[in-house]
Formats: sequence, structure tokens, C-alpha cells
Amino acid sequence: MITIKNNKLINYGNRGMTLESDINLTNDYYKEKDIALIYKKPIPIKVLKVNETKTRIKDGFYEQKSTLDYSGIYHEKYLEFDAKETNSKTSFPLSNIHPHQIEHIKNILKYHGIVFLIVRFNYHNQTFLLPGKILIEYLNENDRKSIPISFFIEKCHLIELKYRPRLDYLKIIDIL
Repeated sequence: MITIKNNKLINYGNRGMTLESDINLTNDYYKEKDIALIYKKPIPIKVLKVNETKTRIKDGFYEQKSTLDYSGIYHEKYLEFDAKETNSKTSFPLSNIHPHQIEHIKNILKYHGIVFLIVRFNYHNQTFLLPGKILIEYLNENDRKSIPISFFIEKCHLIELKYRPRLDYLKIIDIL
């Protein structure tokens, strides 16, 4: 999607692709080493029209609201999480999390699944794991429209960027 803002063209089409690539590489590593089975969920799109070579979607719509980006199994437990990025220096906008996603996180917690967000602050080149329980507590206790980076530093878990696995988020899940 391309938007004009302050007379500048902004391309939102590949937003989050670096974080997503890092997570996909990590999940490939987990599968290869028989640690966990975690997949990116497909976006539920109803295709109405494709181009002549059937390689591009020309028309379609979302069949339903998607939940979170990734799901899988780790230590015999259901796991689900979403990847989010922000270019803000100071906070993570809560508008990046849709209300139906918050309800979905609550439901996973209700059934004792593992649920979290992986949030990257692009300006600081820092990636955090925000457990679902801590997110819901924050939402219940605050009226802010964003989560300050100081909250991530104090209450969340920094995920180091490495060669392999790229973002070892399961190492954090093990200590929660």
C-alpha cells in the first residue's frame, strides 16, 4: 500500500519484512534442529480475479480477520505470536494491535497456551519479547495509546540478534 503523507510517498508494502525474515530463519532453524514446529499462518484471502498467467492477484478480499502471524507446538504446548515493528524512538503504538488480536491473545491465555508479541524498535535496532499476560496487564492498567520503550526495557525480554538461530525467542519462553 502506498500513501502520500506530507507530500512524500510512503510505501507500506514491505513493512515488517526484515523482522519477519529473521523470525522465518529462526523457525527454520528450530524445525531443522527438531526443537519446535512453528509456521507463519497464511492470510485468509478470497481470490476473485488473477492475471492472465495466474501469477498475480488482481482482485480479492479478506475472508476473515486474521489472528496472529505465527503458530506452532513447543514442548507439547500450543504457541502463537505476532511480529510487530515500529519506527518510533520512544514508544510502540497500540494501534498496531487490532482489538480482535487482543481478544485472541486473551483466549489463548485462558486455555494456557503460550502467546506473545515480538516487537522491534527499528530506530534502536532492538527486538523484545512481550508476553501476552504482560500485554493484557498493561492494557488493563493504562489508558495510554502506546507502550513506552522504557516499559519494554523494564518488563520485557530483549532478544539478541545472532547468526543461528537469528532471534532465539524460545530461550526466553523457557525461562517464563
